[in-house]
Amino acid sequence: MEKIVHKPDYTLVILVFILVLFGLIMLSSASSVLGYEKFDDSYWFVKHQLVNGFLPGIIFFFILSTVDYRIWKKFSPALLLISIVLLLLVFIPGIGTSYGKAKSWINFFGFSLQPAEIVKLTFLLYLSAWLEKRRERVHTFAYGFLPFIIYLGFILLLIMFQPDTGTMFIIFISSLTVYFVAGAKIKHLLCICLCSLVGFFVLIKFAPYRLGRLTAFFNPNADPQGIGYHINQALLAVGSGGWFGLGLGHSKQKFQYLPEVAGDSIFAIIAGELGFILTIGLIILFLIIFIRILKIARNSSDMFGQFFTIGIACWLAVQFFVNISAMLGIMPLTGLPLPFVSYGGTALLAAMAGLGIVINISKFTEVRLRVSNYGVRKR
Repeated sequence: MEKIVHKPDYTLVILVFILVLFGLIMLSSASSVLGYEKFDDSYWFVKHQLVNGFLPGIIFFFILSTVDYRIWKKFSPALLLISIVLLLLVFIPGIGTSYGKAKSWINFFGFSLQPAEIVKLTFLLYLSAWLEKRRERVHTFAYGFLPFIIYLGFILLLIMFQPDTGTMFIIFISSLTVYFVAGAKIKHLLCICLCSLVGFFVLIKFAPYRLGRLTAFFNPNADPQGIGYHINQALLAVGSGGWFGLGLGHSKQKFQYLPEVAGDSIFAIIAGELGFILTIGLIILFLIIFIRILKIARNSSDMFGQFFTIGIACWLAVQFFVNISAMLGIMPLTGLPLPFVSYGGTALLAAMAGLGIVINISKFTEVRLRVSNYGVRKR
């Protein structure tokens, strides 16, 4: 293996922007009725996604793709500290704002921000740098396991009080995956999972709406106009598409039937309007993106780049498939948005920033060389 600086993974860049543009088109269709009903503007949601997510996301994507990723080792503690401060601001009256049961946003002069989405990125940066520094002692209790659960537990506790169970789940899974790859002991991982399972049941006890989601998952027809309404409407939207779909803009469920059409329910609208074949194409597109990110991780020239890239791959893949599974009734509803597609400026911005760093890492990946009769070739 030889370490060289080379061109970034332009194929990944193209695939990501195809997915983002697809998301804007589908958001425009899915949110048109809701935008007109709430704001007298059918394109309200897509306009805000462009201004608050897409445009700043492009800027961060290209800046971070050109800045040497290794610099973030030095700044990761400061970035995480800023993110924690932002998480605390959501609890301050006049700054923190609510949406439904969650108080997960802060508002400055009309501009809203969701700090938990930023923490997905900054905590991965910090964790990757921390694990690389302690790579020889990650498997120990005092220098690996204990600090890890303290750091992770503190972040999850702040998000739990918002509450945002879906984001907690993503941060937990991606962090645990990176911790495992870094060399954690299996018994430590099992201990964390068992404790998390107990914590999950405690959360259900203190928040009955979570129990309602589980009830709707196991028996959607128990209360079709109540707790089962969302999943039943999602299944109707998905099933109405058939093989080839109803056509772009022709979903009936978006006419005030299906909740959260611009957010976590957008996949159901996609399946209804585009049909099974094109929806499978969307899933294949994401799988290709996921595989290319893992390839960058495998060939990363250092552990920091490898840990971070694996964390990004886990974050996006788990969130993607959890969202789809919830819309198909395979998992309970979580409220997680579909990456790069659902409405949410901060979510899009954080995902594109993370991938910008991944693209920079791809410039420093190790390249296998093979010798042929015609000289040395890169493979």
